[in-house]
Amino acid sequence: MSKARSLARKRAVQALYMWEMSNINLSDIDQQFVLEHDMTTVDLKYFHELLHQIPAHVDEIDDHIHGLLDRAFEEIDPVERAIMRLGVYELQYRPDIPYRVVINEAVEIAKTFGAEDGYKYVNSILDGVAKKLRAVEVKAKKSS
Repeated sequence: MSKARSLARKRAVQALYMWEMSNINLSDIDQQFVLEHDMTTVDLKYFHELLHQIPAHVDEIDDHIHGLLDRAFEEIDPVERAIMRLGVYELQYRPDIPYRVVINEAVEIAKTFGAEDGYKYVNSILDGVAKKLRAVEVKAKKSS
């Protein structure tokens, strides 16, 4: 797990939050982040992938989340929604990233940007999604 990729995830969560809260065009958000944030140590290619692919698949991503919620989707903190969306995207579209890395990265981002115990909720939702999308991998880890 590279530091550059971890930073790309953090920046992507911030940018996705901005996208959801403002409905600003993704290309404008992309440009703004590159101009206004220190992106020198960020995996820019991965940041761009996350920023553009998560919104492109947001309905499908959200469907995976909805089935596991104990409250209305709109009641989830928007930062934590962005983190969950990122995690589900990686679980579904990036099988090259181990599911435990996906969940651990999401939990760390939630500890930084989310509500006080929000990381626990993020962890439980992504764990549930991993059991569906990565069932073979999850089962293999538990039996090893």
